[in-house]
Amino acid sequence: MIIWQAYSNNPNNADNLAKIGQWWQDLNDKEVIFAHRPIPANGNLGDIDWNHQKFDEKFVICKAQIRGITLYWQKSAEKSADRNTERNLTPRRLELDRESQQLDIYPQSQDRLVVRVSTPEIAYQSVELENPLIVGTSVENKCILLLRDRIAKVQVKVTLNAESLAQLLENLPQ
Repeated sequence: MIIWQAYSNNPNNADNLAKIGQWWQDLNDKEVIFAHRPIPANGNLGDIDWNHQKFDEKFVICKAQIRGITLYWQKSAEKSADRNTERNLTPRRLELDRESQQLDIYPQSQDRLVVRVSTPEIAYQSVELENPLIVGTSVENKCILLLRDRIAKVQVKVTLNAESLAQLLENLPQ
């Protein structure tokens, strides 16, 4: 989780905003879901129902950028017709979960609201190794595999517990 907060003394705050800004810009020309939810009166964010609701918006985002601390964007259908369609939110807090591909935005203007911007599908990074060097070892009931492709200069370390190792062996052809 990458967190940025307005007026924070965290020494990583500026770096975190830059990482969130890069993620935000990478959304350009991708389909996103904007969901607005009230923060529960008890303040427990775990009580928020993020299942699809009537007013959630799904669209292709364009011109996504951060200027200062404000997030700007347009909906793709609006990008050529009207210059006044740029939208923005100035946050007091941002929480980026890269694994889930979702950004929670806590607007400065509405302290009882959270906006979640997410991609409909999680995009996994794919790496292909052709005939890699394979090294394996066991450490404390775990199997560690090291796959190294010297030509591509890529190394992948895979740690498997007993259950995952059994599943791998079961899926390998005899």
